[in-house]
Amino acid sequence: MELSGELTVLREFRTSDLDDYLAIAGDDRVTTWMAFDSYDRAKAEQNLAGIIDRSARQDRPDYMLAVTRPVDDRVVGFARIAPSGPWTAKLGYAIHADQWGRGYATDAARTLLRFAFGTLSRHRVTAAIGPENEASIAVVKRLGFTYEGQLRDHVFTNGGWRDSLLYSLLEPEYAPA
Repeated sequence: MELSGELTVLREFRTSDLDDYLAIAGDDRVTTWMAFDSYDRAKAEQNLAGIIDRSARQDRPDYMLAVTRPVDDRVVGFARIAPSGPWTAKLGYAIHADQWGRGYATDAARTLLRFAFGTLSRHRVTAAIGPENEASIAVVKRLGFTYEGQLRDHVFTNGGWRDSLLYSLLEPEYAPA
């Protein structure tokens, strides 16, 4: 599977992406915003193997894709759309901290929304974001998401419970770029 945006290409992960994946999932600057603590190499290798394994399943539970730059196929992040029921899906993404501010998260999320509302025929896509993650909140607002409320003690990460702000986008509100 490969999905193309304006700034990014989303593709299946490969085992050869381990170093790039670890540079993202093992970086505290990134994972402070995620629902998991930073990975060490063994945990990143185990998780990447699981991602690759899930992508090959007939009953694929999610689409966790490498976010790459079209010019060099270098992994600069990852993005996920996870169907949750017959009509909804959950959106998530992370970009390498050294690549923040270049539009990769917005482009990857926009590309996954096109896939979710088109190919997957979803009616509703949600994103749960830590209240302090202003950059990610700006991404979903830019894409037309609506704030729905605060989920208290939603995730346990980095040694403590964290709330999440819930945003959603409905298919009739979706405006493809």
